[in-house]
Amino acid sequence: MKNLTASHSNHHSFILTGIPGMPDKNPWMAFPLGFLYTLTLLGNGTILTVIKVDQSLHQPMYYFLSILALTDVGLSMSTLPSMLSIFWFNISEIAFDACITQMFFIHGFGVVESGVLVSMAFDRFVAIQDPLHYASVLTHGVIAKIGIAVVIRSFCVVFPVPFLIKRLPFCHSNVLSHSYCLHQDAMRLACASTRVNSLYGLIVVICTLGLDVLMILFFYVLILKTVLGIASRAERLKALNTCLSHICAVLLFYIPLIGVTMIHRFGKHLSPVIHMLMANVYLLLPPVLNPIVYSVKTKQIRRRIIRMFQPRKDNA
Repeated sequence: MKNLTASHSNHHSFILTGIPGMPDKNPWMAFPLGFLYTLTLLGNGTILTVIKVDQSLHQPMYYFLSILALTDVGLSMSTLPSMLSIFWFNISEIAFDACITQMFFIHGFGVVESGVLVSMAFDRFVAIQDPLHYASVLTHGVIAKIGIAVVIRSFCVVFPVPFLIKRLPFCHSNVLSHSYCLHQDAMRLACASTRVNSLYGLIVVICTLGLDVLMILFFYVLILKTVLGIASRAERLKALNTCLSHICAVLLFYIPLIGVTMIHRFGKHLSPVIHMLMANVYLLLPPVLNPIVYSVKTKQIRRRIIRMFQPRKDNA
């Protein structure tokens, strides 16, 4: 293994960490991780296929769900190369440029997913507040513009990150604390001031994830206000039930994110294994569980999936 204290002149790679302090146990994680990645691809692939082939699902809600599924696949594929490298092939070294590239895509897809969740909250608000004009308000063109805006926002806020990292000198340990590259993880290894990086990271979190949480809460306050104005109790429950899948997706994304942030800030005394587990849960859990939640909670998707896997009866 290369010297972990390489100077800036030959510091061209990072060392990723599998199971902290127990590198010989890394193969134990190979098959569970392989199973999770397979489940992610199958689950989100099924959602995308069902929405594509079923004309009745060509509605705004399901278009946004398709964008969420594509984002989940992208987020999973961003971590897949380094995860396979460590846990399947026991190769922990990653090139500096490859690390920065992975960092860009992980943070980029994370911001995209947050933006998509806001868009889906807006979709639920329009569907409940004005159901008669739902399809005319959220037309294909409007949905496309929202999707493009979400992607552009993500690209613009994450684009400076690789350059902020590249400008830093690295002359200490090059061992990262996770099995993939994150801005805050690589930044702490620099042997120069990281004030600009820290400030930019804080601004991005506040202006994207923080603002997105407030927007989601705002839309749900409006949704609750609209639902309470519905006279029929059965109709109120029916309206709220259409939001359950989205609420689960929001919780699956933001709770692990908050957990990772809290542990990173205040849990330095905790075992490195806890840090590793929480970091992996944050990136792996939402892509695995989102398609399951929507398949279970959304009747139209559940019925279509069942029909897909039912054997066809031969015509008499």
